[in-house]
Amino acid sequence: MKFTLSWLKDYLDTEASLDTVAETLTRIGLEVEGIEDKAATLKPYVVAHVLSAEQHPNADRLRVCSVDTGEGAPVQVVCGAPNARAGMRTVFAPPGTYVPGKNITLSVGTIRGVESRGMLCSAAELGLGEDHDGIIDLTTDAPAGTPYAAFAGLDDPVIEINLTPNRPDCTSVHGIARDLAAAGLGTLKSAAQPAVRGEGPCPVGVDLAFEPADSGLCPLFALRLVRGVTNGPSPEWMQARLRAIGLRPINALVDITNYVTFDRGRPLHVFDAGKVKGGLTVRRAKPGETLLALDGKTHTLTDDTVVIADENGVESIAGIMGGEASGCDGATTDVLIESALWDPANIAQSGRRLGIVTDARYRFERGVDPLFTLPGLDLATRLVLDLCGGTASEATVVGEPPETERIVEFPWSEVRRLAGIEVPRAEMKVTLESLGFHVSGTGDRVKVLTPSWRPDIEGKADLVEEVIRIAGLDRIDPKPLPRPAGIARPLLTPMQRRTRLAKRALASRGLMEAVTWSFIPHGDATLFGGGGATVKLANPIASDLSDMRPSLVPGLLRAAQRNADRAYPDAALFEVGQCFADDQPEGQTIRAAAVRRSTATLLGAGRHWDGAARTVDAFDAKADALALLASLGIPLGGLQVAAGGPAWLHPGRSGTLRFGPKTEIGWFGEVHPRTMQALDLKGTLVAFEIVLDALPLPKHKPTKAKPALALSEFQPLTRDFAFVVGRDVPAADVVKAAQGAERKLIAGVEVFDLYEGPGVAEGAKSIAIAVRLQPTDKTLTDAEIEAVSARIVAEVSRKTGATLRG
Repeated sequence: MKFTLSWLKDYLDTEASLDTVAETLTRIGLEVEGIEDKAATLKPYVVAHVLSAEQHPNADRLRVCSVDTGEGAPVQVVCGAPNARAGMRTVFAPPGTYVPGKNITLSVGTIRGVESRGMLCSAAELGLGEDHDGIIDLTTDAPAGTPYAAFAGLDDPVIEINLTPNRPDCTSVHGIARDLAAAGLGTLKSAAQPAVRGEGPCPVGVDLAFEPADSGLCPLFALRLVRGVTNGPSPEWMQARLRAIGLRPINALVDITNYVTFDRGRPLHVFDAGKVKGGLTVRRAKPGETLLALDGKTHTLTDDTVVIADENGVESIAGIMGGEASGCDGATTDVLIESALWDPANIAQSGRRLGIVTDARYRFERGVDPLFTLPGLDLATRLVLDLCGGTASEATVVGEPPETERIVEFPWSEVRRLAGIEVPRAEMKVTLESLGFHVSGTGDRVKVLTPSWRPDIEGKADLVEEVIRIAGLDRIDPKPLPRPAGIARPLLTPMQRRTRLAKRALASRGLMEAVTWSFIPHGDATLFGGGGATVKLANPIASDLSDMRPSLVPGLLRAAQRNADRAYPDAALFEVGQCFADDQPEGQTIRAAAVRRSTATLLGAGRHWDGAARTVDAFDAKADALALLASLGIPLGGLQVAAGGPAWLHPGRSGTLRFGPKTEIGWFGEVHPRTMQALDLKGTLVAFEIVLDALPLPKHKPTKAKPALALSEFQPLTRDFAFVVGRDVPAADVVKAAQGAERKLIAGVEVFDLYEGPGVAEGAKSIAIAVRLQPTDKTLTDAEIEAVSARIVAEVSRKTGATLRG
């Protein structure tokens, strides 16, 4: 919600400063999101009088101007604007001024050999429009030296507040003024509007064509005809206020409805009476009906949408947007002004389904004041008569306003009970009455009648909130929470602990945490195994954020590329977050993923004097994944690494991590070239992803004590073996078979060589492993070592078909 300070003061008699107004708004729950003070931004700019404009001696398109800035002697300025001429009044910026349209700070300069001491400015250079073809041409009565912001009426600050959905009363400037007056910042001015006495009945009939069960869709509809209007531009003061809050002035009739929408929170609509055929019917749309709306788009309607129609068909989507066919333009002479009540839930659903966001929908879906329906019609009619002329008819009113009175039994002591502070009864009563509530009764318990513009007030707690927000939350004395007795029990779930451990483990490996969008483009989702209809967003915040992500990797890959595009090529990023396979709770998983790019290895990134930097490969991603599993306490003895991974990984440079043939817990490898091309990625990228939900939970331990450290006092020894196996036998199978040959003595098995070529049969390969033996109770004899070696050879031969290489 935006408004200007002068607009606020139409309804609030106050001498408070802008800062005080902003601070008070936030204090009473109307949080100020921003203040646009053009007077401060445009402070250096002044009105100037061009005394002369001579041709530049060294440039055909430049003029040397002598400018009276209202201070001392004239200033010489070189100007290239085609409309620069002697005698004109324009805007001057002295040296040292920041020019937002050009993102430069002016200084005294020399242009083609002629000194220039400032700039004559266009609207685009001041950030006030798109016109950059010439400098601003002011009226001849503009006094030189006057601050431009004050002369142009741009010294009115614009305040923007963030409204919670339960405050429809503050979608108007008048409602905001009421709250500020209740907070003691001034006095609320009377906004009473005299009723408009029409001449003769409105000739256009209105029919509410609903079933009895649907009567709540439009409980009240009012319509008035104004004949003989002249629909030209609205007055400058109205245009200035609309432009200040981001609206584009169109014509007087349309501008009046927009003005009343923000001024009093009452959306209206105007029809060109000459384009309406017959009477108006308010009904549900027929399935398949369409409307070319004022946004220039044709919308297809369903029977859940309420419309206003005539004999030609649908003329307006009720409470949301009018149709182009009956819109008012410069040729309009007779106008129908509509003021109606609409069901908030229906307006919200229809607006969301059609994807239309308007100021009218914003207010109707929150609930407008039902008792201001007819006064709002009179206010708009009065503005039309004053600004456009004409003769108004009597109003046609169909339906009745709903019952809005709600009486709440309110004990004053409730404020102390719920908020913990003492507020004098007299102060509480004044606060409620200032906000529009009617208080009756004496003693501790009173009856409070809620105003029609506060549909959010339902009970005693709501009234306490009203008293406290006006009194000030700073009056609540801070008190520490009581410390519970005994030792606090663990508060984190196993998954929460696992998530935190995963982040620490990955950060310890030199990876930087990234937080990427949970929404990704449909193409990315499809590429990474998602893209189904169940995870497609019905109302995405952007066209390229249309699907819930099936994986963390696409977001990290794009983040790494964005870093590379900004001269940070060696990105190493990780993320722990949620992924979505479908719209069911079971389809939501928590995963940990990381990507490394270019030379971002564990040992460091970038070039170095001692040699060429190594580029990351699939084993870097594998090492990250295994380190993560180890840090989470996952036993790696039964972990299997199968060749290949998802389709987005390189088939020959990737692997799948699993426990048994069915329990896949993650994957790692180099990103597939096709994936790189689809995402427009460059360089070398490796990644891994672990599904934390798929990991086995740790076994329950009765104590947190660690087992005793067992260190052998005997010297370990290593024996090397080279086996010839089939080319299709994984090295992991050889390692696993060797480990199982003698579990008490074998402390580790590592692959240190892989060979294919001369000396090895066709279709076979040589795998060399180093087996570390660690005795625990005595030094091994040669015979015992030979026996263990024989068992290793026999076990590997039995399980893989390997033979010792000669």
